[in-house]
Amino acid sequence: MKNELSSALAVGMLSAVFLIATGCATPHEWLAPDSFVTETRLVEEVDRLERRWEEGEGRSADRVALLEQRFDAFGEALDAMGLTLQQIEAAARARAEAAASAPAPAQPVVNSERIPDGKVPLGRVEWVGLPTLGTYLKARIDTGASLASLSATDITTFERDGREWIRFRLGLTREDVAVRDAREIWFELPVRRYVRIVQASGTERRPVISLPTTLGPIEQQVEFTVNDRTRLTHPVLLGRRFMMDLVLVDVSRTFIHPRPEFPGGDPAARAVRDQSDEESDEE
Repeated sequence: MKNELSSALAVGMLSAVFLIATGCATPHEWLAPDSFVTETRLVEEVDRLERRWEEGEGRSADRVALLEQRFDAFGEALDAMGLTLQQIEAAARARAEAAASAPAPAQPVVNSERIPDGKVPLGRVEWVGLPTLGTYLKARIDTGASLASLSATDITTFERDGREWIRFRLGLTREDVAVRDAREIWFELPVRRYVRIVQASGTERRPVISLPTTLGPIEQQVEFTVNDRTRLTHPVLLGRRFMMDLVLVDVSRTFIHPRPEFPGGDPAARAVRDQSDEESDEE
């Protein structure tokens, strides 16, 4: 009995010292004034401390297992992200290769027919027909101008039947394309009104005449101011009033519509050689 008690006391004391050293128990728990160490109490304390130790190990094992699970989940997420990035890169490379090997998109073809919204497409330069003058001429399509303008020289005014008329010749250079006979004819037309044109060089008063005009499918009466345009590239300018609610201008194109034909002029099929488009026409 003494040996067993001595052994228990020795184990208890060693356990107490160990627990105090590791912080699992404080000296005050063992050295309190009302503490009286008996074999039974010592065994109970040893059992309690062993249980606390086992519980602490269990909680530590649970924490370690939880951390391992979280690390595993994190690793799986990283793997999934890496796979997604690889798929995105592969798709981007495939699109780039397809774009590089694909043929260039064809430019839309706009013909002389009306486009779906009911408007007629025009290029920045077109052929116009002037039946009263018996000729075709190149016309610059200018959305920045209000009125149309016709190049004329030797302009004089006179009175006929109580109305004011003008007499003129077409103002054409050697490079301008027109029916040959129209170059030599003197034209006489009534003046509808006068307009005041403001330019950088000053203000100019110009007569206005009315002429039937054709351009592709368009046929209408157009008012032209009459002035000398021989310093400019095109003998005719068509402004917004002609185009209003009728046309859609594509400035990247020229001569969408065929050239009208007149007696003494070249056939429309030969217009291609005359369709040079200079860019120096400025007003």
